[in-house]
Amino acid sequence: MVSIKSLHRGWKDALGDLVASAEKSLIVVSPFMSVDASQYVIERMPHGLRSAGRLNVVTDLSPRHVCDGSLDPQAVEQLVGATATSRLWHVPKLHAKVYIADQSLAIVTSGNLTTNALRHNIEYGVEIRDEQLVRGIHAELCEIMELGALVQPAEMSVYSAVAKRVRQAFERQEREIDPELRRAFRDAIRVAEDELIKVRLAGGAMHTVFAKTILYLLRRHGPLATTAIHELVQGLHPDLCDDSVDRVIAGKSFGKKWKHAVRTAQQNLKKNGLVRYTDSVWRPEASGLSAAERSST
Repeated sequence: MVSIKSLHRGWKDALGDLVASAEKSLIVVSPFMSVDASQYVIERMPHGLRSAGRLNVVTDLSPRHVCDGSLDPQAVEQLVGATATSRLWHVPKLHAKVYIADQSLAIVTSGNLTTNALRHNIEYGVEIRDEQLVRGIHAELCEIMELGALVQPAEMSVYSAVAKRVRQAFERQEREIDPELRRAFRDAIRVAEDELIKVRLAGGAMHTVFAKTILYLLRRHGPLATTAIHELVQGLHPDLCDDSVDRVIAGKSFGKKWKHAVRTAQQNLKKNGLVRYTDSVWRPEASGLSAAERSST
């Protein structure tokens, strides 16, 4: 029998109980984080999870979030550093808030991992105690993680320093109407965004990110025309899909650079037998489906 309980203002205690119950694994999915709320989770982690468990932290490291104070990089760093085996994922445009312990207990909620969400805001969500349902949620979150980027500790350390400068530049230009300060803020934002793009690409080509995204989209939406793929890819990866950047060869423009990367991804997927192009749409081959989808066909 599926056990689902609604959570309202008391969801802070439910989150604490979920974290305390985690013996082997914990997933924290939250685009916004504060130091106090991160510490609340850390204090409730059992020793076994800290020493040998797996922690996945999924967030959106956008410098815009750092500027408005909704994401504190220090909160992210201290949470990731709380266990011996942790992984940090940066997923642009993340809006989900999900917390999972041992693939058997989940909270899906409107509440971020912030002080306001835990103590002040009117949040709403559900607690799910059903292993099959929670495993399905876990599997879908893993797909979402793969759309983003795995951030190494050294990369996060560099980004935290950059983000701190962004926040300082933002506060200075907010206090004074000075064109030079506003220009310095824009420059700081650009540096931070460039650092995130480096993390996203991990030394590889843009089309490798798009290839994973195309498979995800075809699994979720079914057959898609290239124009639809373009729209969905740009919606998921606005940082990589800059319409102002053209591919130029010998002084001649050949269209948007990111669209060429999408085309390269499509052709590589087709060459590797993961997708096919028929009747003017792209479709996933059986090898391009998830394990669960293959077993149901």
